[in-house]
Amino acid sequence: MDAGLEQWTDFNVAMLGATAALAGLVIVAASVNIREIITSGTLTPRLAAGISALVLALIVSGMALVPEIDPVWFGGLIIFATAVAGAFQLNATRVIARDPATEDRARVAKSVAGFLPIAAYLAAGVLLVVGQPGGLIMAAAGALLAIVSAILISWIVLVEVLR
Repeated sequence: MDAGLEQWTDFNVAMLGATAALAGLVIVAASVNIREIITSGTLTPRLAAGISALVLALIVSGMALVPEIDPVWFGGLIIFATAVAGAFQLNATRVIARDPATEDRARVAKSVAGFLPIAAYLAAGVLLVVGQPGGLIMAAAGALLAIVSAILISWIVLVEVLR
């Protein structure tokens, strides 16, 4: 493992456990009201985007623990995984933009939180590919933003189900 990545082992182990536990809790919480979530036009894609951010954090934290992974390959894998998670967020944003019940200001606010971890992970991947160790800090920021974003999105979805 690269000396830079080796210093992040404890952080990545903690993030792996935290994001796995949170993803499980979000899925269980959503399953209680799954019928209402599925019948809603906007809640399913928004919840999927929140869960995909957690899965992205799981993937990146797990890949960081692979022994002797090359930082450039690691960065490329982060970019690929971020593109997949980003597709979920883009879909959620598209659905929110088409929702006639949402005010223009609320559309932007509902989408921004989901893009924060995507932006951080994309920056992390690019920085690592070009050989900048600051990419590891951006990956850590991405993990923390994924947790905050997923909690926020999940909470909003679950509250909106009960309205």
